[in-house]
Amino acid sequence: SVNAPSSTTGNQLHRSTRYSTKTVICFSLEYRPVPSVQSCSVPSAVFYSIPAVGGDSSSTIAVDDFTARLFRIHQQVLKEGRSQSVTLGLNRSDYMLDQGEDGTPSLKQIEINTFAASFGGLSSRTPDVHRHVLKAAGRLEESQRVLDNNPAAGLARAIATAWELYGSDRAVVMFLVEETQRNIFDQRYIEYELWKRNIHTIRRRFDDVYKTGSLDQDKRLFVDGKEVAVVYFRNGYMPQNYTSEQTWEARLMMERSLAAKCPDISTHLAGTKKVQQVLARPGVLERFFPGQPEVVEQVRATFAGLYTLDMGAEGDKTVEMALASPDRFVLKPQREGGGNNIYGSEICQVLEGVKHSSERTAYILMDKIRPAPVQNYLLRRDAPLRISNCLSELGVFGVYVRKGESMVMNECVGHLLRTKSSEHEDGGVAAGVAVLDNPLLV
Repeated sequence: SVNAPSSTTGNQLHRSTRYSTKTVICFSLEYRPVPSVQSCSVPSAVFYSIPAVGGDSSSTIAVDDFTARLFRIHQQVLKEGRSQSVTLGLNRSDYMLDQGEDGTPSLKQIEINTFAASFGGLSSRTPDVHRHVLKAAGRLEESQRVLDNNPAAGLARAIATAWELYGSDRAVVMFLVEETQRNIFDQRYIEYELWKRNIHTIRRRFDDVYKTGSLDQDKRLFVDGKEVAVVYFRNGYMPQNYTSEQTWEARLMMERSLAAKCPDISTHLAGTKKVQQVLARPGVLERFFPGQPEVVEQVRATFAGLYTLDMGAEGDKTVEMALASPDRFVLKPQREGGGNNIYGSEICQVLEGVKHSSERTAYILMDKIRPAPVQNYLLRRDAPLRISNCLSELGVFGVYVRKGESMVMNECVGHLLRTKSSEHEDGGVAAGVAVLDNPLLV
C-alpha cells in the first residue's frame, strides 16, 4: 500500500503510481496472473479425530472424502511407526486488531497456517520497496521507521537445520509444487537462501514423485535418483490438488519415508479449523501448558469466540446464535487456500439448509473480528489508485525443528502485513483483493 496525504494532487498520484510500479518490478515483488481454474465445492461433512487435541470420542465424527483420505494416511503412518524423528514446522499465525465494545484494541487470531504458509519470500522484499518509494517521495524520516523483515532467511534456516539433522550432504530439499505455480517468486527466495548454504533444491510435482520416486529398504526417499532429506509441501492442501489415485500414492510414499516433511500428515490435520476450535475449549490449552496459567491466559486472550456445530445441544445453540445475528460471525469450512469463508446473509442460507443435518459439521463458527479501518492507497494491477478505507492483517512466521523429544529450534522469524479495502469481506493477495504491506512505526 502507498500511504499518501489527502492533499496529494492527481499528477502527484500518477507519478507516484508509475514510480511505485517500476520499483515493485525492480525489487522482484511479483505474482503470476490468475490462470483459468475449476472451482471447488464445499464438502458435505469434514471432521476427524486428532487424539492429541480431541481427547474424547466426541471429537470423532463423520468426515468428507478428502479429510478421510488424509486421516487414513495418518493412521497408516502411526501403525507402521514413524520413520523420521525430525519434525519441521514452518507456520504463520494470522491476526487482526479487534476493536472491543469499549473501544479497546486487542490482537485476535484469525487462523494458524501449518501448510504452505506463503509470502515469507516476498515479504522479505517489501521493506526495501517501501523505504525506496518513501525516500524518492522525500519522506526520509518515515522510510527509517519501516521495520526490518526477512522471513525467507528464517524459514530457510529451519529447513537447513532439518536437512543437517537428516545427515547426508548428498541429499536434497524437494519443493513439492503445483503444475502452474503462481507464487513461484515467493518460493524462489527461500530456495536461494538454501543455495547460499550449498543445499541443493529440486522442484517436483506429485506426478513426478509417483513416476520416479521410490523408497529403499531403510525407507530413504529417492526422486529422479536423488535422495530427499526434506519434503517442503507447497501443494497438497486442497482436494483439487489430488487429481488421481497416483497422487494419493505419492503422498503416502512421502509420508512413509525417512525424509523430514513440512508439514507431516499429523501437522497437516492439526492445522484445520476444527482443531483451532477445539483448542479454544476450556481445559484444552492447559494440557499443553501444564502448571503455566499465565501462558494459558496470554494465548487464550488472542482467541476470538469459536463455536462447534457438532450435532447435539451445543451445536444447536450455535446454529440459533448464528441465525439470529449473522453479521456477528464468520462461518468457516474445513478448507485452506483463502476465499472459502461465509459471511452475513449467506450464513443464514447455508445453515438453514443444513441445521438439522450432520452436514453442518462441515463448518465451525467464529466471532467476526472488527478492526478499525484506516485510510490508504492500494496499488493493484488494473485498478485505479484512490483513497480507500483499509483493513490490515498481520501474519507472524514461526519455525520449529524437533528431534524426538528435543526441541532444536523454535523461533519467530518475521512477519507479513496484508492490507485490503474494507469493502471486501474475504480474499487475499492471490485473489487480487489484498496487497503486501509493511507496518510503519509511529
